[in-house]
Amino acid sequence: MNQTCMLPALVMGLLWSAVAGVAAAPVAGQVNGATPLVWSARLADSEMARRAQVTPKLDYSMGLFTLALLKLDAVAPDARYLPFAEKAVGSLVSSNGTIQGYKLDEYQLDSLNPGKTLLELWQRTKADRYWQAATLLHQQLATQPHTFDGGFWHKQRYTNQMWLDGIYMAAPFVAEYGRFGGEASNYDVAVRQIRLINAHTYDPVSGLNYHGWDASRLQAWADPVTGTSSNFWGRAIGWYGMALVDVLDQMPTNHPSRPELLAILDKLSMGLVQFQDVKSGLWYQVVNQGGRPGNYLEATASTMFIYTLARGVNQGYLSRDYYQPYILHAYRGLIQNLVTNDGAGRWSLQQCCSVAGLGAATATSHYRDGSYAYYISEPVVKNDLKGVGPFILDGIELQPLLNRQ
Repeated sequence: MNQTCMLPALVMGLLWSAVAGVAAAPVAGQVNGATPLVWSARLADSEMARRAQVTPKLDYSMGLFTLALLKLDAVAPDARYLPFAEKAVGSLVSSNGTIQGYKLDEYQLDSLNPGKTLLELWQRTKADRYWQAATLLHQQLATQPHTFDGGFWHKQRYTNQMWLDGIYMAAPFVAEYGRFGGEASNYDVAVRQIRLINAHTYDPVSGLNYHGWDASRLQAWADPVTGTSSNFWGRAIGWYGMALVDVLDQMPTNHPSRPELLAILDKLSMGLVQFQDVKSGLWYQVVNQGGRPGNYLEATASTMFIYTLARGVNQGYLSRDYYQPYILHAYRGLIQNLVTNDGAGRWSLQQCCSVAGLGAATATSHYRDGSYAYYISEPVVKNDLKGVGPFILDGIELQPLLNRQ
């Protein structure tokens, strides 16, 4: 039976047995000789060293990495984390809150993701320029182009398109900004985007979400009837899963839409564990086609899924009894299969999909048609921040999970 099919009771039993066997490790609370927080620090320190001389650039992946560093600093303090975040992000913010390189007229949802780091820096340093910069990004949504039903376009040049990626880039930021700014309507904005992308991309047969949706049905990658793309790309689903738990973290517990988001998260999580690779505990680049030639166990999606499930369990959004075995199996598989020692105290995360998208052929890339062949053709690299950031977050969430065993 293909290992990525829906797990029957027998396979589920084998997974539980495998997890239980590994869980009986000689040292409680450790994986391969170190605690999850130590693993997070190892990769964080290694990546900071690799980027010591890199020119700062305020993009969504650096926003994710620096936010992860600041969250790690909150539970495992290190005097280097805040200065690194200030250099990488804060150095591009002027005294009046303008952001070097930010272009409003591009209307990129990706540009909003560093806003979460700006809010974190504002809390840590009390510097008003960070709040002003976050406000500048938040104002983009007032004029963001949108589909006929109110879904934000992923970018100005991606006409009438919603991508799963964009939910992570915008929804948690707008919800958090609303919480700090006392603007309750921001929760409704975040919920609406999640509700729309779920309605348009969720596939009840697999329990997964397609990467994108074209409201106009004009894109070559879009199904002419449904408007969806044709495959389940791991990292896109990972962005979406992280968005769900992060938005729930920001919302009031009595918000009327909270039960709806919890139900969406549980449906997605059920879909994810059905396609977890039984042997490694990880997930494939194209999630539901693990046995197909060319597919591979992909790090960024796997780290994001681990964070989604673990954060969901730790926050009470998901069932601990049901999901914890899958989470522990995945985390141990991640350390054992995709984390390598480079020597000289440095560590690397292997098998990261460098980039993937839909449409928009450029001078340096072919048309991205959303096919299986396309997704497995993109470069595979190591230490992509889109995997390193969630890996750091994984350790933060896995530490309490292991401690409760």
